[in-house]
Amino acid sequence: MKKRLQTFIVCLLTILIVAGVTQVPNKAYAQDDLNVQANAAILVDADSGKILYEKNADKALGIASMSKMLTEYILLKAIKEHKVSWDQKVTVDNYVYKVSQRRDLSNVPLRKGAQYTIKELYQAMAIYSANAATIAIAETLAGSETNYLKMMNKQAKELGLTDYKFVNATGLNNRDLDGMQPKGTSPTAENEMSARSVAKLAYHLVTDFPDSLKTTSIPKLKFRAGTDDEIDMQNWNWMLPSLVYGEKGVDGLKTGTTDFAGYCFTGTAKRNGMRIITVVMNAKGSDGDGYKARFTETKKMMDYAFNNYSLKTIYAKNSAVKNHKTIPVENGKDKTANIVTNSPLKLPVKNGEENMYKPVFTLDKTKLNKDGKLVAPAKKGTAVGTLSVQYKNGTDYGYLYGKKSSGVKLVTKDEVEKANWFVRMMRGIGGLFSNMWNSTVGSWF
Repeated sequence: MKKRLQTFIVCLLTILIVAGVTQVPNKAYAQDDLNVQANAAILVDADSGKILYEKNADKALGIASMSKMLTEYILLKAIKEHKVSWDQKVTVDNYVYKVSQRRDLSNVPLRKGAQYTIKELYQAMAIYSANAATIAIAETLAGSETNYLKMMNKQAKELGLTDYKFVNATGLNNRDLDGMQPKGTSPTAENEMSARSVAKLAYHLVTDFPDSLKTTSIPKLKFRAGTDDEIDMQNWNWMLPSLVYGEKGVDGLKTGTTDFAGYCFTGTAKRNGMRIITVVMNAKGSDGDGYKARFTETKKMMDYAFNNYSLKTIYAKNSAVKNHKTIPVENGKDKTANIVTNSPLKLPVKNGEENMYKPVFTLDKTKLNKDGKLVAPAKKGTAVGTLSVQYKNGTDYGYLYGKKSSGVKLVTKDEVEKANWFVRMMRGIGGLFSNMWNSTVGSWF
């Protein structure tokens, strides 16, 4: 009886162990087996710039029509600065007209000498990736596409992009411009960027101009509705919820395809308060269908992010940081001032890793004297430093703009009042006697 009981227990334990080993975790993908089938890829939290996954992210590769995100940014910036307006009319020249008649390229047909509003051209570019419309916008902003290249390079530098080359406004191969490409560029050249820089561009587009997503999220729109030039524009981003490969929360951004670049896609989606940005370059499906692969490979990264991470508040607003709760004050009514965070510090945190981040405290030396003290008086809310966090161990891809998060400001919790003259005098006298005592004692011993 005892032997049979022992046999039963061994069998039961074996079954439990096997079941535990073979149980499938409730995750679409683990980071190590994402295996994104593309020449380069990157996955980023759009709020903090935290990189959740990357592959060959610093190699400059063809970007095709993803180039148009830079023109979107430059145009939206120009509108914000009142340099152009949405209802401004643009007259189509011979170059723009000829490109618009290329039906083998993504285009809306434009009439030579006809006028179109900036808004019409912008919608055609952002939704339908219309190449001639993009050139028309570039000419409006800079006078010519050749001059516009200077504007593109200047803006790219200001945004902190690296590993890039621009030879035209559209991302087409220059040979598709039938000899009309910008001066000084090779007839067969094409725009290039690294996946990291593409992600930086997308990051700034959705951060600086969030309303751009109102346009990029439009699945279908008629160009010049009700006119003889009416044409249906279906968004090439087929991951928008109502389209072929629809995914919840997807509302942008830009596809790109040429023989040189392959099938590319920059996507963005928001779920449960967390927005992510994805980039795949030259996606390759196992079945050879690259057009579909750019969406299926993007889905891998989106599933990984949303199933494994959630937006967490590491430090709430008005939080004091351990070991850095105060800062010394010079000439203050009090010798120290309490400092707190001026806003919440939020990050995408992997499930179960809430305690895997350590604070990084950085003082702003420009706000302090040579002794590292805040000089009184100072207003409530005076910024004296920043608080960021660092991952304690394991694989950490860092952030788009460095190894640490940009963090939040540390500010004075209350007004820092200046001590009256008597208090300052007595402190000075006390300091003098203290120095004399220390000097005398030092000579005795």
